[in-house]
Amino acid sequence: MEVRAKKALGQHFLTDQSVARRIVDALSISEDVPAVLEVGPGMGVLSQYLLERRDLNLKLVEIDSESVVYLREHFPAVVGKLLQADYLKLDMRKVFEGKYRVIGNFPYNISSQIFFKILDDKDLVPEVVCMIQKEVAERIAEPPGSKTYGILSVLLQAWYDIEYVMSVGPGAFCPPPKVQSAVIRLKRNGRKELACDEKLFRQVVKTAFNQRRKTLRNALKPLLKEGVDTSDPIFDLRAEKLGVEDFVRLTELIYAKV
Repeated sequence: MEVRAKKALGQHFLTDQSVARRIVDALSISEDVPAVLEVGPGMGVLSQYLLERRDLNLKLVEIDSESVVYLREHFPAVVGKLLQADYLKLDMRKVFEGKYRVIGNFPYNISSQIFFKILDDKDLVPEVVCMIQKEVAERIAEPPGSKTYGILSVLLQAWYDIEYVMSVGPGAFCPPPKVQSAVIRLKRNGRKELACDEKLFRQVVKTAFNQRRKTLRNALKPLLKEGVDTSDPIFDLRAEKLGVEDFVRLTELIYAKV
């Protein structure tokens, strides 16, 4: 039995075993956080190597029923570890008692949603190793000033150190995607909290980049309540010029009057 790749689920199954091995090897050995969740195991190309690692308390979450049947038939060791569920709707506090790490070949059509869920669980997720679209990987890892630097760049860099591991061509998949792919590793940095309201920080970042060609004074008009002083030179800049600390300061300027 083979699993049919479903366009609606963004499925492109990795078939290159050497790439699969390198992805699994990129996941750290951690005695402190042995719990690991594989998101979207598909036909088990990563799972087979993850199951070999004795340092992991592994769980797998797969939404596709056909893949679930395949995994159970070909990898008996997944029994008791495999959840048929939508990761985006899963309460991870019911899956693991404490912190957990994430690995997977993320479906490209929902990779941003996966990252936002990881951000929601950031205090539980110290490490992520994932395959995503190369363009998205570069965007996430970019420093301020780049045209591809954006919302996820700021939000993820606020909480994670990001390492670009390797590029992967379309030939490593079946069916081959029309885009280049890449593997990145995210490791939780030492930041415990922001020096501003975190919810508003996200709102400021999203609003600023939604009109990234405008100066912040104009892009942030929906958030600028009466009395907010926009004479600070930061309001003359565009969103792509600001790093995490700049956005924190910007949020404090706005939040002081909200």
